Amino acid sequence: MADKIYVLLDHGQGQIRNASWETLALGQKIAQETGQSLHAVVLGQEVESLAQEAAGKRVDSVIAAQDPKLADYDPDVSKAALSAILKADEPQLLLMAHSYQNIDFAPKLAAGLGKGLVTDCIGYRIDDSGELIFTRQMFRNKLNADVRVRSTPPWIVTVQAGACSLDDLQQGSAEVRMRQVDLAEIQARRVQLEAIEANKGQVDLNKAEVIVGVGRGIKKAENLSIIEELAQALGAEIGASRPVVDSEWMERERQIGSSGQNVAPKLYIGCGISGAIQHVVGMKSSNCIVAINSDPNAPIFNIANYGIVGDLFEVVPALTKRLREESS
Repeated sequence: MADKIYVLLDHGQGQIRNASWETLALGQKIAQETGQSLHAVVLGQEVESLAQEAAGKRVDSVIAAQDPKLADYDPDVSKAALSAILKADEPQLLLMAHSYQNIDFAPKLAAGLGKGLVTDCIGYRIDDSGELIFTRQMFRNKLNADVRVRSTPPWIVTVQAGACSLDDLQQGSAEVRMRQVDLAEIQARRVQLEAIEANKGQVDLNKAEVIVGVGRGIKKAENLSIIEELAQALGAEIGASRPVVDSEWMERERQIGSSGQNVAPKLYIGCGISGAIQHVVGMKSSNCIVAINSDPNAPIFNIANYGIVGDLFEVVPALTKRLREESS
């Protein structure tokens, strides 16, 4: 059986993306538990410095392939380069971040190789037989599903941002191995004209020291007034989970999470937020997290510094009243 784990490191503007570092941290955990070797893979043009940075992490080696055709992302070119590496080395597992780019790339790679693909994973476990089982969420994150891969290796797995913390990434020292890939016959079908940074809108939650987050527990738009009053008493900005934004109760520029803004305030108060990983990835770096939820088993309590199990329609007004009394 293959005894190697590969992790593809995405990069842009000369930096390896945080989601890929988190994926590498997860790969380190799997390698440690299974006794397999761990190898990082960097594709691109002039990637020596990125490869050297990756070599400073706890991996057994860094595999770097560079070619002018890999300068900008093109799924056909990336597939040809990575397929050649995987076919030659035969690892058991290829991990990559569940990014917008890899949502496009991973299915093409898996289909081309005829291998199993598991997307949007939030974790894993090893059963009694030593088999890797991956966990992904289903039905709007209401259920966790265990997934076994039945194809021959390499298995391809995309990892949700936040599935592993950057604090868990272990440092080390490894060798960089430059690999030649033959892309002469590969024709790129895309031309990147320019890269434009997404407009964050008029609300930049990154600058807020205190944020009051609101989730589907608010039930309807008319109830947002109690959140607004709490935010006013704290001098805070208001953030929202995706269900609140999708229901058009708040503007999209206030969305926090994997498809919204990433924030790191001194204080984050989550009101009626269950704690789906897509939201948690956007606020888990907050210095202090306070969670208010009526469900004692809500995942948000797993990362909260302080938790209040109660009805937010009772807790939030009481908290606002106390804050006003203290400030008067």
